Amino acid sequence: MKTVGFIGLGNMGGPMAANLVKAGYAVTGFDPSDAARSAAVEAGVLMAASAAEAVAGAEVVITMLPSGRHVLDLYQGTAEVPGLLASAPAGALFVDCSTIAVSDAREAAALVVAAGHRAVDAPVSGGVVGAAAGTLTLMVGALAADLAAVRSVLEPMAGRIVHCGDPGAGQAAKICNNLILGISMIGVSEAFVLGEKLGLSHQALFDVTSTASGQCWALTTNCPVPGPVPTSPANRSYQPGFAAPLMAKDLGLAVQAASTVGAASNLGALAAALYQEFAAGNGSALDFSAIINEIRDAS
Repeated sequence: MKTVGFIGLGNMGGPMAANLVKAGYAVTGFDPSDAARSAAVEAGVLMAASAAEAVAGAEVVITMLPSGRHVLDLYQGTAEVPGLLASAPAGALFVDCSTIAVSDAREAAALVVAAGHRAVDAPVSGGVVGAAAGTLTLMVGALAADLAAVRSVLEPMAGRIVHCGDPGAGQAAKICNNLILGISMIGVSEAFVLGEKLGLSHQALFDVTSTASGQCWALTTNCPVPGPVPTSPANRSYQPGFAAPLMAKDLGLAVQAASTVGAASNLGALAAALYQEFAAGNGSALDFSAIINEIRDAS
C-alpha cells in the first residue's frame, strides 16, 4: 500500500485526502489552518507537526497550495526549515495539484528531478463538489511512466484523468480551460440580465439555451440564476463551489501566459480585469457565478 503525504488540506485538498483514506491509503497531512487540520483528522488523515514531517517516508507527495511561490518555497525550504524535496525518500512521486503558472510548474518539476524524485503536475477541475465526490478532472503533465506509477493514487480523487503531455502541460490545460470558463460565465450572465430586461423568465431562457447553440458548462451546471439548475451556487446565495478570487487568479495566469508566448487574448484580458475587480470587492467570498450581480448592477 502506498503511503501519501498530503500538504494543503483546505476546501479542495481536505476532501481529496479524505477520498484517499477511503480508498485505503495511509495519508499523513499538514495544513497551517487549525480548522483544516481538525476536519482532516476526522476524515482519517494522520496529522504531522510540519509539512516536512508529513512527507518523511511518503512514496507519493501531493500538494494543493495557493500559488507557485508557495509550491517552490515549500519544495526548497530554508536553512532553518527543511523543504519537501529534502524530507521525502529518494524517488518519491511529487504530484502538485495546485493551479500555478506554467513557468512555475516547469521550474518545480526541474527541482523535483534534480533532487532525485519524479514530478507530476495535476491541477484539477470540478470544484468543491467534485473534490468531495471524487469526480474531479485531473489534467496531468508528466512522463508517461510517472503517470502510470501514480495513476492508482489519483483515481480515488478523479472521475477523469487526462494526460496532457510532459511536466507543465497539465497547468497549461488548466488555465486554457478556465479561460474558457471565465469568459463563458460572463457571457451567460450578460445574456440572463439582457433576458430580464426583455421580459424573459429565467426558466424560459434556460430551456432554450441549454438545448441550443448557447449550451455550455457555465449555463447547465453552474447557472448564475437560481431555479433552472437546483444544484448551482445561485440557489444557496452564491456560496462558492469555485470562488471568484480563484477565478481571478486563474484568468490572471492565463493572461500572463498569453503575454509570454505572444497569444492574442482580448476577451481573456477583459474577463481577468472584471474578475479581479469583483474579487477585490463584493465577490471576495462568493462563487464566481455571482458576477451576474455586478453585471445587473451596471445595467
